[in-house]
Parts: sequence; C-alpha cells; structure tokens
Amino acid sequence: MKAFVFPGQGAQFPGMGKALYEENPQAKELFERANEILGFRITDIMFEGTAEELKQTNVTQPAVFLHSVILAKTTPDFAPDMVAGHSLGELSALVANGTLAFEDGLKLVYQRALAMQEACEINPSTMAAILGLADEKVEEICASISDEVVVPANYNCPGQLVISGSNKGIEIACEKMKEAGAKRALPLPVGGAFHSPLMEPAREKLQTAIEATTFHTPSCPVYQNVSTTAVSEVAEIKANLIAQLTAPVKWTQSVQNMVADGATEFVECGPGKVLQGLVKKIHPEAEVSGL
Repeated sequence: MKAFVFPGQGAQFPGMGKALYEENPQAKELFERANEILGFRITDIMFEGTAEELKQTNVTQPAVFLHSVILAKTTPDFAPDMVAGHSLGELSALVANGTLAFEDGLKLVYQRALAMQEACEINPSTMAAILGLADEKVEEICASISDEVVVPANYNCPGQLVISGSNKGIEIACEKMKEAGAKRALPLPVGGAFHSPLMEPAREKLQTAIEATTFHTPSCPVYQNVSTTAVSEVAEIKANLIAQLTAPVKWTQSVQNMVADGATEFVECGPGKVLQGLVKKIHPEAEVSGL
C-alpha cells in the first residue's frame, strides 16, 4: 500500500515551486489563485525571496502547504491509500485526500500561521532538538521541570525528540538532557513553542476557523499527529486538528501505525526530503521516494 506524507515548517527553500509553476499550466493557475486568496504574491517570495524572507511564519506555512498540495493536485493518477502530514503538513494531507477544498485549506493554513505568530508574541518561547536519548527519559526530564513550561513536542523518530516551552524552561531542560547523556540538545531557530500549552491562544482562534469550514468525507484515511491512527470520520478529523496546536506531533507512532496497517511505500509530497529520512529511521524496510 502507498502512503503519501506531507512535510511541515522547516522544509522551505528559496526557489521552491518555481519549476512547477513554469512547467505546468494547472499548477500556475492554482498558484495564482493562492495569490488572490492571500492578498499578496506569495509566489514572488517563494520563487525569488531569500531564506530569511521565507522563514517568516506567515509566509513559510502557506508556502510549504502550496508546494505540497499543488504537487499532489498536478500528479497524474494521484491515488493514496493513506495520508499523513507533519504538523502543518496535516492540512496539506487533508486537501490531498479531499477532506478540505484547496481554497479552504489555504485559508486555514494562513489563519493558523497568523494565530501562531500572535501566540509567539504573547509568550516569548522556543524549541530544542534532543538527540540520542530515549523518549521516556526526555518525557521524564520535561515532567521534572515544574515551574516552567517544557513538553515533548515532536516525536520525529527514535532518538530524535523536539521539546517545546518557555525560554527559561528550554534552557534548564537542555542542561538536564546533556547530563542524562543526550548526544545533542540544540535550541532551534523557531519563533515560539509550537505544540505546547503556550499555543493555547492560537488553538482557540483556529478552533473558530475550523468550525466555520466545510469538511468532506475523505477518499482515504488520514493518520493524524494527535491520534496516530487511521481516521476517516469528519468530526474526529476536526477535533484532532483543533487539538494539534497544543499537543505533540507523534510522527514516530503515526508511521508505525501506517506500517502496521499495510503501508510499504512512502512518498513525500512537498519540498525537501526530511520525512523520507525520518520514515527510514522509523521503519528501515520501507520504500521511500519524493514527488
């Protein structure tokens, strides 16, 4: 069975989507439609902008989403048996399997980006990657820091867990992780503590937007970051999507469940190759490729 997986923030690169725009009339039409919906020419930033310009959350999220979704929409015989997306990528996956219309998906992504940006400004916070430590140990250390917010945020693959929290909390946690034997404890260049309780203001805003959006029955199940299992029920998809901003991204568990349900081939749909690498670390026997 074939699983299509969609990357999140961090996969962007200058020039992304340019060849697709120039070579495919359908892609060009969708990109231009996106410029209209957003009210600015995101294509100019994607194709000609600097890495710095692309790094702004209100640009990054729609840019990665557009690259992923337009690739899926312009791929002949695109027929996934299952889909999943890493954080922001979950919205790309929901357009790819027909749960969301292209326009609605883009509007939600943009609202998500602005809400997250705002939440970051309310609570200055950050994230750090912890390498070479068991997930259980990372969870234990996070739980031991009681006077600051520090939580596991992204279960990327065995031995690679990203934590999220207040600036002070992350600083304390990184020291404790190193003492516990982590190979690396690296603060990440992000705008805030994504997938932590500090994103609550963004979650509330996004909930309102999600509840006002039409969701359709998907063409195939989605393995969501929060539940990690196959979901096809619209009400459940919505609830998981709302919970996602303040809950961890359980990527390791999602991939394991896709494999258990018969996935043998994983195709990354979007910029970069990050997810192909993670899938290989989670399940070395999997066939991986990119569109």
